[in-house]
Amino acid sequence: MNYETISCTHEGATLVVMLNRPDKLNAYTGAMGAEIADAFRRADADDSVRALVVTGAGRAFCAGADVSGGAKSFDTSGEHGAGVFGQRLQQGARGGGFVDAIFSCRKPSIAAINGPAVGVGITLTLPMDVRIAAEGAKIGFIFARRGLVPEAGSAWFLPKLVGLPQALRWSLSGRTFDAREALRGGLVSEVVEPAVLLARAKEIAREMTEETSPVAVALTRQMLWRFAGAPDPFGLLEIDGPMSIERGGHADVREGVQSFLDKRKPAFPGKVSRDMPSQYPWWPDKTV
Repeated sequence: MNYETISCTHEGATLVVMLNRPDKLNAYTGAMGAEIADAFRRADADDSVRALVVTGAGRAFCAGADVSGGAKSFDTSGEHGAGVFGQRLQQGARGGGFVDAIFSCRKPSIAAINGPAVGVGITLTLPMDVRIAAEGAKIGFIFARRGLVPEAGSAWFLPKLVGLPQALRWSLSGRTFDAREALRGGLVSEVVEPAVLLARAKEIAREMTEETSPVAVALTRQMLWRFAGAPDPFGLLEIDGPMSIERGGHADVREGVQSFLDKRKPAFPGKVSRDMPSQYPWWPDKTV
């Protein structure tokens, strides 16, 4: 797929996805959402990709939805509003959207927030696994100040990440805040100088992938996300026991143990495309 609003660059086992409308501060459009979804789905199916880093071109990460249509920018009865919401007009709860693509991806993802990230510009990072920010970056869940509600599933994701009191404080005020406040609130895990942001994000990607099994990482990511809100551990126990037994007989585990005994880096043979265990996917709708 030839992308118009993002660019993708393979750097070793990491796919760098760059939001690429710098003249518009990478303002979000429906086309951008579709391209992000496509990039994540392609990465999910590509065994050469172990992790994704998402950042923005120029001085912004994503300045929110494109409001160049004026006061009616979100009115889907017009062409501009329909374009902002894009595929989400037809998708409903599931489908081809970027939230589903990021959340269901079997590869870890890191958001490198290099500048302003407001509205959808920050909510699109919430299904990702790690967020780091550049010193001076401004962030805002500004929906209440535009007469909108939090979108992209953010009313579900944000309290999971930062707790309900902090999510309420940010979302009900709709104010913007700086990267240091985002760090204190738990939204980002690190704040670094802008010049080293992308390098640090790639380093985190390497930490997650250099000595880990691709299949184990894929399964662990889904287990943590999907059971984090469970009322008790028993549904998880029904999954992790049989899965551990099945994985225990796989070549990945033999390699993991032998490499430890040999005091060398492992070379895991398992591939996400072919070696997911029989328990996967375990959720009711059985979609991946």
